[in-house]
Amino acid sequence: MSPAVCRFAPALALLGALLLGSVACTKEQPVPAPTTFPSDRVAPSPVGTNQIVLQKTFALKGTATFPFEIPAHAAQPHLHGSFQSFVREVHGASDETANIDFQVLNEEQQAAFASNRPSEALFSVEGSHNQEINCDLPASMNQPAKYYLVFRSSDGSRGSRVVEAGFRVDF
Repeated sequence: MSPAVCRFAPALALLGALLLGSVACTKEQPVPAPTTFPSDRVAPSPVGTNQIVLQKTFALKGTATFPFEIPAHAAQPHLHGSFQSFVREVHGASDETANIDFQVLNEEQQAAFASNRPSEALFSVEGSHNQEINCDLPASMNQPAKYYLVFRSSDGSRGSRVVEAGFRVDF
């Protein structure tokens, strides 16, 4: 090496070490996760709306179950409607011989009912052929909630009945 290069060699070595160190110590910074606030998780409120749950005429031989869902953030859901049952045909005999049972169940109660385990209902009517229903349901909070309308022959017979039912939920 020439004397001029030797004189600058320590400085060049130091400069090279600094450059190498700075490149080696530079790490990519992780991209920060977006900040979420409670208001970011708020869904539109269904308050002031309604939903048709069941509007149907159907044959009943044993049990008929109709599921429906309450959307999240429903503070005071209210189920209302009516049913009327007839023997064998719509607008046929509608007296005690056409009586049926009616229940409103949540998911846990429906699971017990389907397994023939004893359970309570949120709302029930026994032995009726013409009934108006008004029932407050629990608030759904942050998650939707599933419920079931259950109709069944009240005397345990498999005799043919026809049911006209109309239900809706107001939020």
